[in-house]
Amino acid sequence: MSTETVANLAPGLTIEARDEAWLITHVARSTDGYRLKVRGLSDYVRDQPATFYTALDEITVLDPADVEVVADDSPAYRRTRLWLETAMRQTPVPLYQEELSVSEQMLADPLNYQLTAVKKALSPENLRPRVLIADAVGLGKTLEMGMILAELIRRGRGERILVVTPRHIMEQFQQEMWTRFAIPLVRLDSTGIQQVRQKLPASRNPFTYFPRVIVSMDTLKSPKYRAQLEKVRWDAVIIDEVHNATNVGTQNNELARTLAPTTEALILASATPHNGNSDSFKEILRLLDPTSVRPDGTIDEEAAKRLIIRRHRNSDEVASFVGEKWAQRAEPRNIPVDASDKEDAVARELNDTWRAQGKANPAGDPLFPWTLIKAFLSSPAALGESVAGRLKRIGTADTAERRALERLADLNEQITPYHSNKYNALVNYLTEIGVKKGSPTRVVVFSERVATLHWLRENLIKNLKLPAAAVEVMHGGLPDEKQMQLVDDFKRTDSPLRILVTGDVASEGVNLHTLCHHLVHYDIPWSLIRIQQRNGRIDRYGQRNNPQITTLLLEPSDSEGIGEIKVLTRLMEREYEANKLLGDASSLMGKHSAALEEDAIRDVLRGARDFEDTVADPQNLVDGTADGLDEIDSLLAMISAAKAETTQDQQQPSAVTAASGGLYSKEIDYLTDALSEGFHSVAESSPSRGGVGLTLHNNDIAELIPPVDLQARLKFLPQDYLADRKVLEKVTLATSFARGQERLDAARTGGDGSTWPTAHFLGPLHPVTEWASDRALSTMSRREIPAATGDVPAPTVLILATLSNRRGQVVSRAFVTASSRFEAEVLDDPVRWLHQVGLGEKAVNMGATETPAYSDELISDALAAAHGATRPMMMAAASHAENRITDWRERAEQWDAGSQGVLSTNQLTRTKKLLDEQRNLTYSLEPDRELLRPLAIILPH
Repeated sequence: MSTETVANLAPGLTIEARDEAWLITHVARSTDGYRLKVRGLSDYVRDQPATFYTALDEITVLDPADVEVVADDSPAYRRTRLWLETAMRQTPVPLYQEELSVSEQMLADPLNYQLTAVKKALSPENLRPRVLIADAVGLGKTLEMGMILAELIRRGRGERILVVTPRHIMEQFQQEMWTRFAIPLVRLDSTGIQQVRQKLPASRNPFTYFPRVIVSMDTLKSPKYRAQLEKVRWDAVIIDEVHNATNVGTQNNELARTLAPTTEALILASATPHNGNSDSFKEILRLLDPTSVRPDGTIDEEAAKRLIIRRHRNSDEVASFVGEKWAQRAEPRNIPVDASDKEDAVARELNDTWRAQGKANPAGDPLFPWTLIKAFLSSPAALGESVAGRLKRIGTADTAERRALERLADLNEQITPYHSNKYNALVNYLTEIGVKKGSPTRVVVFSERVATLHWLRENLIKNLKLPAAAVEVMHGGLPDEKQMQLVDDFKRTDSPLRILVTGDVASEGVNLHTLCHHLVHYDIPWSLIRIQQRNGRIDRYGQRNNPQITTLLLEPSDSEGIGEIKVLTRLMEREYEANKLLGDASSLMGKHSAALEEDAIRDVLRGARDFEDTVADPQNLVDGTADGLDEIDSLLAMISAAKAETTQDQQQPSAVTAASGGLYSKEIDYLTDALSEGFHSVAESSPSRGGVGLTLHNNDIAELIPPVDLQARLKFLPQDYLADRKVLEKVTLATSFARGQERLDAARTGGDGSTWPTAHFLGPLHPVTEWASDRALSTMSRREIPAATGDVPAPTVLILATLSNRRGQVVSRAFVTASSRFEAEVLDDPVRWLHQVGLGEKAVNMGATETPAYSDELISDALAAAHGATRPMMMAAASHAENRITDWRERAEQWDAGSQGVLSTNQLTRTKKLLDEQRNLTYSLEPDRELLRPLAIILPH
């Protein structure tokens, strides 16, 4: 197609391709032209979605002014109202509009601090949407990511989405996106990707098959997918727990580096973004914006503040909003347990033989005794496993080490559950809080050793007289599906699971607070980071009961020996104090790595370091008197302390801000009107009689039977949801926020065997509504606009004006009314104007509307007037967009200047390449096309 034709492509236009008429719904750059997503208008392809490439297809753009005006004879001007509402919804919100359009209409509490994160991600200060959400554990980072995706979709920037998460939280993330935001993600693992490949020609990329997918990092990091991922372009990529992908040279990091340049929007999330290695933190910043780290390796603080958002439970902007929906943590219970005689015997052997002062230990390895000590403090099963493993490795020779290990093993074997005072303290505590057969009380018990997990399960079932299904073990060695099933079961009221005995695989990203507010550390991690992550499983937003954290501390009779109860007790107390004062404990030790923190605590335990010098007092951090904060700690502290800023003065000049609502005050009214129009006012009838069996119940529940064309769209929904709720047979919708939340809460407690709600919340992005509106308007011909009668002084044309960039993205839009070549008005609020002229929900169609004979002339004059009226606004919007591009180019030039004379490295070369790619991107972001499109004619009474 010609260059001139290409320049006119924009959403909302009608084109002809392959002898059929299509409506453009999305425009995006491809390798050698544009990719157009369209919906069929002509009879043969009506309502069918398709994709065309300008490099491959012959495409003709139809003149938007060449329309046929048809009087609307539908009741209450239903067709006109549907047409206008759909036009407003399907026209993307302007690219740089800072006002949010749909975030507050989802099935989530619209908390201001979460909306702040959304605005930061969409900030026009960034060339493209880029953000690191570094909020502390429990604040709802997943909800913030869902809101960001919803806003991107509404802006026409969320057609293709990839979410990368740890494997054990894939299902949880998928459920949140669908149940709250109506964003369907197809869950893929290695098998799923292989199944997709089998369906496709050998040359087809499997990652182009589903538009929105969620994949685990473990699956996607495989080098065999690298080449395919490099060739795919995404509208948005989310990498959750991104700290797992920052160590340069690892497969996880290569995956992140592969994805970052291929996406329009990049959303990274981690409560612990700093792992103690400044290079790893800088890697996160470079993924977001290559210019954020200067050529000399220093961080641009202004860039960091622009890219990072970090708050905690007690931040001013958080504490004032969470209220009763996040109960304050109760005082921790640190239960000291006197060792039994047999436990004391093992402790003495470890102390006298393996860590005696002034002599080498039998293994000759200074670290191995601490492996034994840590195992002993976990359980007899863990110590037995460690001893057996060492004996196997050292061979059969009769050595001092073998004799010492065998002596230790003999002593350890005498510690049965009956002789383990710590185990009996656990049984007593569980009994105290009400864990018993038939009780709803749930508790999560953490231990670092898998052997301990299985030992606890076996004995708790016997001693508490619980059914086997009431106690389950979870650890990282279990298959993905098993891990996700256990987490799912723990949230459901109909599940018998009461005690989840888990390793630290559940300490990161998993929500366990739905039915549980008791957590026990059976053994204590020698790491504040790990302790905090564990506690965050039940101490998080949505926890209505005061979370109780309990720790069992074994104290051998030699209080200065290996138990070191004082050190471990103080460690737990410091985490609690940090949570209360700072909302985060990661900066107390300055290590930012669980492994490095463990090394430091080991030094404290063996007397090589002082506790106070190793673990800072949180109050000193608050007062600013603590020593030893590194550059990254200081930066994150500054960002965390910064007040949320408004950017009102930086807003793009625009004639229309985010609408408070549409022509329909309720989403269900829009859906029912669309179904009535699409199914000729018989939507309530059965499919055999031409309807969809639409039923509206009095309890804010709606049901319908999906016809074949809707079933085709629903197949891209989460497969578990389709199967559990038999959605392809009947769609059940919750039509109010209260009912949607009630059904979601009921599902989360699993009353009927599934954590997918029986009724799905009908939000503004719901695919059923989108299908219904497409179906309703497919009855209109490809060049048809409606005419209606209203309270106007003269025949008036309602016009949609848009400014797009070379990528086909809407930079600005306005609604204009014009009644002659010289009379035009840009509407501040088109919805209010439509209500004022009588086309709101109380519209009345008397059947007297007649199309004027001079419609063509009226439209031509109106478009000319609208062009003049919108010119200042379009110029201002174009200038605003160009200023953003100029700002980025200046930052890139400063980076280039700073690289002069700096020794070339692989990192420097890579950054220069990324900057060159982004320079090409800036060209495509320049505004270059205006479109005026008549939507309707309003005639006076």
